[in-house]
Amino acid sequence: MRPIEGKARSVRELLQGAKYLIDYYQREYRWEAKQVHELIDDLTEMFLEEYGPGLALEAVGDFPHYFLGSIIISQRNNQSFIVDGQQRLTTLTLLLVWLRNEQRDRDDGVDLDALIISTRLHRRTFNLEVDERADCMEALFAGKPFDPSAKSESVQNLYQRYQDIDDHFPAELRGDALPYFSDWLIEHVHLIEITAYTDEEAYTIFEKMNDRGLSLSPTEMLKGYLLANMEQRRRVAANDQWRECVQQLNAEHDDHGADFFKVWLRSRHAQSIRQRRKGAKPEDFERNGSEFHCWVRSHAEQLSLVQADDFYDLVSTDFDFYSRQFMRIRNAERRLTTGLEQIHYNAGHGFSLQEQLLMAPLCTTDDHVTVDAKLNLVARYVDILLARRIWNFRSIAYLTMQYAMFLVAREIRELEPGELATSLHQRLIADQETSFGNARLRVHQQNRYAIHRLLARMTEYVETQSGQASRYPEYVAKGRNRYEIEHIWADHPERHSHEFEHAADFSAARNRIGGLLLLPKSINSSLGDKPYGDKLKHYVKQNLLACSLHPEAYQSNPGFLRFVESSGLPFRAHEEFKQADLDARSELYLQLAERIWHPDQLLHAVDAGQASTAQG
Repeated sequence: MRPIEGKARSVRELLQGAKYLIDYYQREYRWEAKQVHELIDDLTEMFLEEYGPGLALEAVGDFPHYFLGSIIISQRNNQSFIVDGQQRLTTLTLLLVWLRNEQRDRDDGVDLDALIISTRLHRRTFNLEVDERADCMEALFAGKPFDPSAKSESVQNLYQRYQDIDDHFPAELRGDALPYFSDWLIEHVHLIEITAYTDEEAYTIFEKMNDRGLSLSPTEMLKGYLLANMEQRRRVAANDQWRECVQQLNAEHDDHGADFFKVWLRSRHAQSIRQRRKGAKPEDFERNGSEFHCWVRSHAEQLSLVQADDFYDLVSTDFDFYSRQFMRIRNAERRLTTGLEQIHYNAGHGFSLQEQLLMAPLCTTDDHVTVDAKLNLVARYVDILLARRIWNFRSIAYLTMQYAMFLVAREIRELEPGELATSLHQRLIADQETSFGNARLRVHQQNRYAIHRLLARMTEYVETQSGQASRYPEYVAKGRNRYEIEHIWADHPERHSHEFEHAADFSAARNRIGGLLLLPKSINSSLGDKPYGDKLKHYVKQNLLACSLHPEAYQSNPGFLRFVESSGLPFRAHEEFKQADLDARSELYLQLAERIWHPDQLLHAVDAGQASTAQG
């Protein structure tokens, strides 16, 4: 019997010329956007510790290494079957495909093809070979459109995670830095490949490596430290409470417990963050992400952990209170929650930094009304900030926003609702660079997902202000019945040659915000090539923002007419849609956005909350 083998391999060593298979009973790809975002953030943060403009490409050889974890392989019949690690390898393959496509037309691009595909006997296959994924992977590899709606959930997930990579990859690394990052990824990111030669051995290794009793997690080590410093009579109660809270945190995902401690300690206690320069050392923020159990030990005095009662209070009061609020935030991120709707909207943009902002002003002495008021105010601030940045072509990526959001979180700790509203309002007013100052916003490949969300919000606002029920979840849902961005002008520049001399000018105008709507995929597909006159009669049957182009929207529609009159927004019918109509419609959208995302919404929210409390 051959011995079990374990070897550290770079991404290149692991994937180049290799072929990995996955047994049919474990072919589901389950990673969510959160895991993809975290992987990209971890990799790019490590890379940026050393990278700087002007470096020679060979300098990458001296950059730090990154350990991505282990994979377990069962070798049988001269084939390698993945027993554990397919989530990481699948995501890594998606990232390599994305990097390949981003560098396709670059002279300095890094050739990544051999890490993704191989050709044997004139047949090209992917190095991570799963039959049901082949069509999707071929489309992604070729940079072609693909409709996953009729495919399995795993394939739909695969396709969406590729879009998440495109949405989340930092803008600062898409230019000159991209070949450097690609070389660093394939040469300095490592995994441990453990190979067994029977399935029984492979699964035994898997079970032992995942046995919690053999390897304590940072959460468990933190618990051990806190319990060890309590009086014996209180340890049992504290341990029971800890176990209950962690079980609730991990009820849906095993890593929510660790996520909570990162967010809690960063939002409430981190005082420093690593500077964006070569050789800078990890500070509170970074250590609370990777080694929070060690950070608590070394900052016990800062956390007021002096007497045995302090350790007990941290578990019985602080941990209990903040873990409950964290779970409420996570629930509000997943589904619309009355009074906390903006939390869901922000999560839709993949903005994970909002959690540390939401937790920052909360105090264990806050009652339920005060907690909700603070969560509402911070979520509104984030909502306005993100919308304004998207409107002004500014990145909302994790790395771009991390430092600024850390400063905001540190500033708003323990503020009361009135102070909180004033502080956040002043920040938005002072930031004139990202105010809604122009109507030139347009959709392109990098912001398409974000523009879809903005259109969903504007559509929902018009409808709810006109007395209709919110349909926001419908507008952003995925799957066969999803909504898509509709261009009012079909992609036929020859139809508009009297107004646009060059096709490029027409294309730029066609993509402007005022020329866009949301329509169901089936309707969007059927209308795609039609001229505006033919489309208009179909718009009247769709959502109110689309319907408002048609004269019938202004007849026998009292709720909408009241909204138009009270708001003063320049709604009007457009029986034809020329450049002047596009300008007018873009101005309408601009004014609509200013109403929805005006900084004064923060002051109105706190005034409304205080009035409600007084009446109660």
